[in-house]
Amino acid sequence: MTTNIQSVHFDADTKLIDFANEKVNKLKTFYDGLINGEIVMRLDKSTTSENKLVEIKLHAKGQEFFSKKQSASFEESIDLSCEALKTQIKKHKEKVLDSQQQ
Repeated sequence: MTTNIQSVHFDADTKLIDFANEKVNKLKTFYDGLINGEIVMRLDKSTTSENKLVEIKLHAKGQEFFSKKQSASFEESIDLSCEALKTQIKKHKEKVLDSQQQ
């Protein structure tokens, strides 16, 4: 699965990019139909410390999954987004399986 990564208002280091790629590629174990992904990491203009915003969009066969999370670190935001996407993927798979069984 190919993943495009954008960092807005900062330069992401290779460690962060590798972490994001690794987390998103793990989602492929839950659903083989994933084609590609887009990750956007940006610094929000918030005055609080929780200003790291991550948006992840995954394209699949006839389906699109999206998650947007904000927290104190990019790693935490990526983790939260991937957990939300995992839930979406599992629900989608259950829905597909239910419709096939009927």
